[in-house]
Formats: sequence, C-alpha cells, structure tokens
Amino acid sequence: MARQPAPPWVHAAFLFCLLSLGGAIEIPMDLTQPPTITKQSVKDHIVDPRDNILIECEAKGNPAPSFHWTRNSRFFNIAKDPRVSMRRRSGTLVIDFRSGGRPEEYEGEYQCFARNKFGTALSNRIRLQVSKSPLWPKENLDPVVVQEGAPLTLQCNPPPGLPSPVIFWMSSSMEPIAQDKRVSQGHNGDLYFSNVMLQDMQTDYSCNARFHFTHTIQQKNPFTLKVLTNHPYNDSSLRNHPDMYSARGVAERTPSFMYPQGTASSQMVLRGMDLLLECIASGVPTPDIAWYKKGGDLPSDKAKFENFNKALRITNVSEEDSGEYFCLASNKMGSIRHTISVRVKAAPYWLDEPKNLILAPGEDGRLVCRANGNPKPTVQWMVNGEPLQSAPPNPNREVAGDTIIFRDTQISSRAVYQCNTSNEHGYLLANAFVSVLDVPPRMLSPRNQLIRVILYNRTRLDCPFFGSPIPTLRWFKNGQGSNLDGGNYHVYENGSLEIKMIRKEDQGIYTCVATNILGKAENQVRLEVKDPTRIYRMPEDQVAKRGTTVQLECRVKHDPSLKLTVSWLKDDEPLYIGNRMKKEDDSLTIFGVAERDQGSYTCVASTELDQDLAKAYLTVLGRPDRPRDLELTDLAERSVRLTWIPGDDNNSPITDYVVQFEEDQFQPGVWHDHSKYPGSVNSAVLRLSPYVNYQFRVIAINEVGSSHPSLPSERYRTSGAPPESNPGDVKGEGTRKNNMEITWTPMNATSAFGPNLRYIVKWRRRETREAWNNVTVWGSRYVVGQTPVYVPYEIRVQAENDFGKGPEPESVIGYSGEDYPRAAPTEVKVRVMNSTAISLQWNRVYSDTVQGQLREYRAYYWRESSLLKNLWVSQKRQQASFPGDRLRGVVSRLFPYSNYKLEMVVVNGRGDGPRSETKEFTTPEGVPSAPRRFRVRQPNLETINLEWDHPEHPNGIMLGYTLKYVAFNGTKVGKQIVENFSPNQTKFTVQRTDPVSRYRFTLSARTQVGSGEAVTEESPAPPNEAYTNNQADIATQGWFIGLMCAIALLVLILLIVCFIKRSRGGKYPVREKKDVPLGPEDPKEEDGSFDYSDEDNKPLQGSQTSLDGTIKQQESDDSLVDYGEGGEGQFNEDGSFIGQYTVKKDKDETEGNESSEATSPVNAIYSLA
Repeated sequence: MARQPAPPWVHAAFLFCLLSLGGAIEIPMDLTQPPTITKQSVKDHIVDPRDNILIECEAKGNPAPSFHWTRNSRFFNIAKDPRVSMRRRSGTLVIDFRSGGRPEEYEGEYQCFARNKFGTALSNRIRLQVSKSPLWPKENLDPVVVQEGAPLTLQCNPPPGLPSPVIFWMSSSMEPIAQDKRVSQGHNGDLYFSNVMLQDMQTDYSCNARFHFTHTIQQKNPFTLKVLTNHPYNDSSLRNHPDMYSARGVAERTPSFMYPQGTASSQMVLRGMDLLLECIASGVPTPDIAWYKKGGDLPSDKAKFENFNKALRITNVSEEDSGEYFCLASNKMGSIRHTISVRVKAAPYWLDEPKNLILAPGEDGRLVCRANGNPKPTVQWMVNGEPLQSAPPNPNREVAGDTIIFRDTQISSRAVYQCNTSNEHGYLLANAFVSVLDVPPRMLSPRNQLIRVILYNRTRLDCPFFGSPIPTLRWFKNGQGSNLDGGNYHVYENGSLEIKMIRKEDQGIYTCVATNILGKAENQVRLEVKDPTRIYRMPEDQVAKRGTTVQLECRVKHDPSLKLTVSWLKDDEPLYIGNRMKKEDDSLTIFGVAERDQGSYTCVASTELDQDLAKAYLTVLGRPDRPRDLELTDLAERSVRLTWIPGDDNNSPITDYVVQFEEDQFQPGVWHDHSKYPGSVNSAVLRLSPYVNYQFRVIAINEVGSSHPSLPSERYRTSGAPPESNPGDVKGEGTRKNNMEITWTPMNATSAFGPNLRYIVKWRRRETREAWNNVTVWGSRYVVGQTPVYVPYEIRVQAENDFGKGPEPESVIGYSGEDYPRAAPTEVKVRVMNSTAISLQWNRVYSDTVQGQLREYRAYYWRESSLLKNLWVSQKRQQASFPGDRLRGVVSRLFPYSNYKLEMVVVNGRGDGPRSETKEFTTPEGVPSAPRRFRVRQPNLETINLEWDHPEHPNGIMLGYTLKYVAFNGTKVGKQIVENFSPNQTKFTVQRTDPVSRYRFTLSARTQVGSGEAVTEESPAPPNEAYTNNQADIATQGWFIGLMCAIALLVLILLIVCFIKRSRGGKYPVREKKDVPLGPEDPKEEDGSFDYSDEDNKPLQGSQTSLDGTIKQQESDDSLVDYGEGGEGQFNEDGSFIGQYTVKKDKDETEGNESSEATSPVNAIYSLA
C-alpha cells in the first residue's frame, strides 16, 4: 500500500511555467511589429527520396511578412522552377517530384528570409540531404578456417548510408545469432568471438543492415566457419562443464584486446552528446571486462554498461567527464589494460540569448548575445539579414562586442538584429527585434476570470498585459490593502501573481493594475479555494490464491462542489473492467483471481482540479509451472543422476519434487512414484532396478497444489540380473476337499530384474519329510490335486528369470481342502434364564471328525407356538454363532411366553455338520410391548379423546392398561393423574379442567410380570396461543389501529342514528327480569336504558321480539344450542362463546306481527354483518 507522488509531468509543467514567467513580454498582434520566425526545419534536414521535399519556414509580424529563400548563399528563384512552390501565407517550400525529377539535384544549404517594412528575420542555415541506402556489393566468401579456442572477427563493412544503418547479425535462415560475453557485436558492426568453440560451426553468420527512411533490410552473403579441433565430438554435456576448455583440449591463454588495438587510444566527444567507450578482448577462458576512471569514480547517474560490460556509455557528456578511462580484461590466466583518453569539446551553447527589445520613444536599451563553446566561439552581428558593418550608420546604436547599446531610440530605430556565434563544431543563430512603440497599458486576458485551486497548493494568477513604456503592475485583494508582493506572494515580470501556499483565507477577488505614463488598466480574478482530494482508506497489498475473490478498497474524501471520478490502473495502464471484476464507488472486486491478475493496482481519485493516487500490489499464488529440461547424467548400472530446471513457483515456494517413472514392459503408459525430494534441490541420484527401461518425469508441489508433470526424460535401460527377492503373500488353501490352491502376489517390473520372469513352486506334506514336489509357473497361482482332506503342507515359491534364480524362499504352511464335519455336538443342555434368553452347554466333538478348521458351534432355533391362544407366530429359523472351540453360550432376544425348539451343529470352512438332537423349551411370561398407534384428539376445549391399539407382542396374559397424564403450561406442571383400564378398553375421554394448559399422556400395557414399554403423546396446542401472539403483533401496527378507529367511529354513528330513531318511534324492551312483567314501572325501561347483566341468558316471561323480527313463545329449555345456528355452539379461539343469539323456531311459530318500529342498535350492527 503506497500513496503515489504527483506524476513527474506535474513538476515539469510547473517548472516550465515558472521559467516562462520571466520571459520577454509579447507584442499583441494587432500592433505593428517586425517579423519573428515561429517554425523552421532542423539544421541537418534528411528527407526520404520517395516523398516530396518540405523545407519549413513560418513567421509572424504586422504587417504580415513576405518570404524569400537563398540556396548555397545565393538567391533561390522559386518562380523559375516548376517543381518548387511556396505555401500560402507561409515561407514553407514544397518540392514536388510527382512529375519526375531527381531529389539529389536539390541538395544544398537553404536559408529563409521573412520581411516586412519594420525589418527582416532569418532562419537557420538548413542543410538538405537525401537519404541513401546503397546496395551491398556482391562477393563470394570462402569458409573461415579457425582453430578451436582462437579469436575471430567477422567484419560487416556495411555500405555507407544516410543516416547510418542499424546493423545486426543473423543466420541465412533468419535466426538471430545468440550473443554473450564470448560472442558479441561491436559498435562498428563487426562480430567478435573471444574464442571459437566447435558448436560455432552449427550455423552461418550474415550481417544485416536496416535503413531507416526506406524501411529496407540488406543482407550480406553469409560467413561459414570451419573449426579445427582436437576433440571432434560435440558433446553437449561438456557445455556446462566447470573446466570446459581443458575438457575439450583447448589451451588456456591470457587476454588480449581485439578492439581497440594496443594499450592506449584517444576519443573526442561533444558536450551534450553520449560518450561510448568499447573494449573487446580475446582469451581462454573468456575474459571479464571492468571499467575505471583515473583519479575518480565513474559518474553513477550517467554511466551504464552495455554489451556484456564490453561497452561503457556516459550520457549527456559535460566538461567534467573528460579524462582518462581504462578497461581491464581478466581471466584466470591473467589481465590486460587499455587506456582511453577522452577530450570533451563543445559546439556553441547559449549563456545569454538575445531577446526582443520593446522601447518607448527616447528610452535606452541593449541586446546581449553571449555564448560559450570549445573552442571559444566568435560573435557576428547582423541587422535585417545584412552584416552590421555594411548597414547604414545609426548614431543611437553602439556595438560593444557581444552587446548592442541603444540610446534615445526613435521610431526609425525599428529593425531585426541577428546574432551568429560559431566555432568549428557548429553555430547558433538568434533573431531579436527592436520595436519602438507608444502604447498605453492594456489587458490581454478575459475579464473577471474564475480560478479554482486546491488548498495548500502553489498557484499563480495570470494577468497578461502590454504597454510601452513597459507598465508597472500591482496586485490588490478584495479592492483594498497594499500591493501584494513578498511573503506568500510573488509577482513576476509578465504580471503573474504566484501564491506559494494557498490557504482558506486566500479566497477572494484579486485585482491587477498596470500603469505607465500614458494611463492605466486593470482586471479582476476571482479565486475559490477547494478542499483537496484524499484517499483516506487506501488499497492494501494482498496475497491471494488462484480462484479466490479479492477486494481492493479505495475510499475517498473530496470537495463536495467538485465532481469526483475514481478509476483504476493496472501496472500503470488503464484497467479493463471485465466480467470477472466489479467496480464500485469505494472498492474494486476481482472474482476468480487468475495469474494474469497479478500486478500493481493504482486507485486514481480525481476531480477537475486535482487527483490522489494509491497503489497496492496483488500477488497471486498459483500452482508451480512444470519443471523442464530433464537431463540424465552419471549413468551407472544401478543409478542415474536426474537434473531438471525448476519452473516458476508462481509466488508460492516449491516445497517438494516428486520423481515418477514409467516402464514399457509390464505396465506401459502407467506412471509410478519413485522418490520425493525437497523443493530446494533440482538434481538427485535415483536408485534403479535391473532390466527396466526407465523414463522419468518430475512434478513440483507447493502449498497451492501440484504442477503439471514435466515432459518425460529420455529412456534409460538398466542391465539384467537374477531376482533379489521372491513373491510375497504366499498362501495355500483348498477350494475343494481334495485339492490345495497355492497363490502369491506377482512381482512388478522393478523387482523382475530380467526377462521371462517365472516362479518355481514347491510343496510337500508337513512332518512327513517326503521329497519336494515342484513345478514352474508363469502366473500367480497353482492348484495341487488329489490331496487328503485338510492336511498341512510346506510351500515355497521362488522367483527366476533368464539371469538366474532368486534367493532361497522361506516355507509357508498351507492346508488342503476341507470336508463337512462328521459329528454333531452331544449332551446339549438348555437352561431358561429369563423370558427372553437361555443358556446352552454342550460337549465338544473330536478333532478328527471336524475335517477342517473348526470355525464355530452354531445353534439353530425357531418359535414353535405362543402360549396365548389364537396368536399366530412366525416359525422362521434363526441362528446363534459361538466362534472357536467353546462349550457354552447364550441365546437372547427370544419372545416370552412361547414354545421353542433348538438344534446344534459344528461348522468348519466347508460348511455345517450333522444336527444334534432337537431340544424343546418354553419361555416364561414377560412384559408386553408398547401399545400401538396411540392417538390424541381434541374435538373441543372441554374434552380430549384418547385411542390406541393392542400391543403387537403381549408376551403374556394382558391384565390391562395404565394411563398417566399431567397438565402443563410452559414450565408449570400440574398433579399427575393415573387411570387403569381393562385389557379390552382402547378408548378414553379426558374432561379438561383448564382450557389453556396442555396435557402429556403416558400409556403402557401390563401383565402379571409388570408394565411394559410406555408410549408418550401430548395434546395439541390451544388455538388461542397462536391467536394471542398474532393479535399482539397486529395490535401494534399502525394500519390496524387506524382500521379499529374507523370501525369505532362507524359504530358510534350507527348508535346515534338508532337512538334518534328510537326516541322518535318509542322504546324497545330488551329483556325482563325473571318473574317480573314488562311494564312502565321498570325505571330502566322508562329512560330507554339497556341492562346487560349476567342473567341475560335466563328465560323471559311472556313473548319477546327476536332479532330477526319474529315473535317467539316462551320455552323452558335455555341451552346454548337453542341460540346457535346448528347443533353445536361456536367458540372463539380463546374459548368464549360467539354464536349469534338467533331464536330457535317452534313448529307452531306464528309469522307476521312484524314491528314497523326502528330496529335496535344491536340489530343494526348485525344487519351490517
């Protein structure tokens, strides 16, 4: 993570701005002025012969200048040459060759003259040359014969071109010649061999010249080499040999210089150019070159080494770089030195270039022309293109060497003066005019400009002006105070005000006032100060594995009045935001990071005034690249050295290398791991097996993963040998009662050690000392037939190939095949332990009757019947195993209250023997299993119905069921209640005592032994719990409160309407207390009040008006069913009754007698529903 400094161009631009602030003041173009050259071609103007020639010359002045040219110091008459024309309003020459002509005819020295009535300005003397790319002379080159180890120079001698061509060496097949410190190209284009080696004959050598203007390449006929050697075999393994030359029989020798010759030389260079010093040496071994300066150090900021240290380049040479330099060539045989004396000369360069002089009538002034060079340049003055000596005399002008002094100038003094300073290395020509004007001050920039600047920055306020005499300029802030100059302010000659560090209080209106004797002028600039753009949370350097997601933060603070733009750079180039990237205001996210995403990421936060940069580096960890260039060396009978070049670790260090091999005899194409080595090595000695045609490859491993395997090495076959081991896992087992199968694990390719691998199989009966039987087998099994039943054998398997036998093998004991046992267990005794288990005991059989290996005693048993009548049972046979030579065991998981039968057998590897006599036993009564399908239903809030089915296994005579239940509400638990039922009862109804609580029921069946497994269920949750929770949530909602308020308002309105109508139409008795007739003496009826007491549900005396307007006779039955709409009453979710009080109709109910009076408020509410 790093905050980036301002780009270099910002500082350069500011420096250029400061330099320009002190320059001469320009005359506005609407005022008369002498000519000024604004554009011209370079002094050495080289042109392409295939194009038209352009010689540029442009100038300004008022009136507009006219142009003419000289060629080779003589007037060039453009009108006489139809190919030559001059551009309109310009002095630029155009020479057109479309209709023919030779460009070479126009070579020469050209100079442009721009003239108006106030003077003449001159261009540089432009030397026009046509580019040349001459053909290479054809020549037949004989092969170059050279002794191995000798030096050699192949000369290029390119044809002279203009400009000089670029030289490079290639083979005739256009392959570049590989260069190193032994073979390299010199600055003159020759190819130097410090010593020739045999491999240099493998190609030819052709010098090529590329010409810049024509874009052509010319190729010289190739050189072929014939190298004489004492070691004719080009063994590539010797190239990296530590003593390569002695290994090839090349004599070693001390260095000597091939270029430059001798021990000393000199070189001249011009100031400002590049100095190139070169030393190329021969020797065996190849010498190393080092550079030194006598009496001092090399200039580290300007010196750099090139061409494998054979060249030293010093850029932008100055006089301090003159002196003696020497190169030192050394190898182990010795060293040699060459000294180069460097002289620095200089073409003229400006110390004080003449500038335009603007004067008022009667003013004094001077033109200064100072230059330096080596040798010292001479100065020549001219006026309007003519030598000053031949110009008309001017009493107001005085020449004093490099200075012209003007006194009491008048209008007639206007002219253009030229200063030409030259020495043997070049010249400088400068134009400077003298203009005499009488002009009051004037402002040259738009009025009332707005300048916005960033806080704490350096800035300048421009106020370009003109006047003659040159006006004085003063700055004021906010129309008051003294002149701004000094401290934080500085005023330049051209009128610009520099504020060195902007502060908030610098904001305001600045006024510049220009004054001379002819008047004054002023302008205003409004300055606004803005907060800087700053990245306060910068992206941080990150290390990520390939395929992960990375987020780079970039949070910015900026002035809110400025528009912010955030962009990203990758490796200092604009970042393309693809579909794997997401750019947000304050971050950049990269999904599925890949190797190509590695690099530096720069967040650029910019406004129209400033910017801030922050950079972070993303390192992507990837699997390593595959190793390459596998090489086998140190070849031996049982080992080889494998060397490889590691691939790129992709930023995660390589921890291990796995070497794999493949052989083409037993498993061609299948790779096996051979060995593993640390990641710090790239060479290993591999132990090999005889008679294997090896091929190797290497896999690199880092913490991210494994690389792709390297390309395979060349094959290497080891010589054969007798086997050094025998096959393993030898076994002898019978597959039938009269055979024995001998098997083993076959040996692989690395243990075969030779061709035709086979196995010598030997066997004989154990302890009989009979002769060995043997047979040779090519597979991995052999079957011995006609063997006695289950007899031990000694077995041996020995490996053999064409080179001999393996070591003598160890004997392995195997057995022939088994037969079924001939005897059954005797004296089988059964003892009942409990209702589900029995214990067994028996006598072992004789070993000779087993006829094999005794695996186990096995009991077969089955359930014959249940002691319960009419209960069906499964008689499926089951078994219990007792491994080994045991005499007792336990059979469990039996069904209680049942009759069982049991038999026992002996088991060996072949199977079961004969059955023993059948034993019968009976299990006692047990506890029943759990009742099945226990169901809890809640038809209403007052009762809970329970139902269940009989147990699947009664396990005895059922005595009944036990039900235990308890009420609970959250953590509160009530008293447990126990109910006992008969064995035939499978239903029960519980009357709820608490409508809110839930119930937990536990049910079990029981026999005389006890209660069996219980089953537990709970009653469902009461509906009002969910309703209450939901109601609490809804009651806090704004919409629900509003709705309830609206309903309440509507009900209130309806009640008021009903009361009004009732007051108009009479009173309506709602009810009557018991045994009290309805009459006017009732005080509550008189004032129209309603009595809603707890006795509302009591029967009324006499008839009453029902809610639907019908008349109903008094009935004694007052149940809630009579008031409901069906057989059952309706209950709210909290258990409260919500049925409508509709009157039960009787068969002899009378119709009619409907009241015409207004309905009651209750009726009105129900009518809305």
